[in-house]
Amino acid sequence: MCGMPQQPPVRSTPTRPPRPDASMSLLTNVMDHSLDDGYAEAAARKKAADGGLPKTLRAKLGLAAGLVLAALVVTVGAAQARVAAPVVAKEREELIDRIDQETEAADKLEDSVDKLRDDVSARQREALKEGGGEQAELVGILAGAVEVHGPGVKLVVNDAKESGGGGDGDPRETSGFSDTGRVRDRDMQRVVNGLWESGAEAISINGQRLTALSAIRAAGDAILVDNKPLVPPYTVLAVGDGERLSGRFQDSADGLYLHALQENFGIRTAISVESELRLPAAPSVTVRTAQPNTEKSEKGTS
Repeated sequence: MCGMPQQPPVRSTPTRPPRPDASMSLLTNVMDHSLDDGYAEAAARKKAADGGLPKTLRAKLGLAAGLVLAALVVTVGAAQARVAAPVVAKEREELIDRIDQETEAADKLEDSVDKLRDDVSARQREALKEGGGEQAELVGILAGAVEVHGPGVKLVVNDAKESGGGGDGDPRETSGFSDTGRVRDRDMQRVVNGLWESGAEAISINGQRLTALSAIRAAGDAILVDNKPLVPPYTVLAVGDGERLSGRFQDSADGLYLHALQENFGIRTAISVESELRLPAAPSVTVRTAQPNTEKSEKGTS
């Protein structure tokens, strides 16, 4: 039969399923070739050039000698450190013992000095009572050699409230009011001189008895009385006629100066009349000049 020619059947080949990691080809390549070819070639060239360990006998002997020398140095250093460690520890312990002994000796000497100073002061006061005659008590009071008690005036002087604020808490780092609101040594000098001038018989500041030789100075922000630092508030006790002493001081130039400090810079002050004050004796009374009392000896020999 004739007819139209038959076309061969079309056959399609089945396609393979895609790999699960097809979308991760970059990561797969990195994992499969973790070492770059250039690095591998360079390492191979270096190995071929170096040849690994030295091959000649001389080179091998040199390497062995170097290793032996290094081991010897390390061994000697370790041995010296081990030997020196007990010596250093022993010297350290001896030094600590010496420091403790010297500190204890210094403390004993300081206690002895304090006792001798108290004994000298007591003997001075006793000699003043025995040889001072009728004016012994007055001289002892004026010199600060004896305790004093009686009526008087209590004056408290303190920094301004704002003097401690600002900056980092250091008044010297602040300016303006905070700096001028602090009590200075010159302020206390004027207060003490004003009380003496107003009729005070004895004065103390924070328990520190003042004498005719006392000095009020400054060291940084601290006020020193006879080289002893004081801290605010400053309590000034003055023995005398309380009412009269208070009135005369407040009306004096120094009292008005203190009032101006209060008004302008906020320095706090409080004054009161007290019926009974007690002031200690000065820690030590330095005698600058002295003469023997010949009058009493002449009376005894006549």
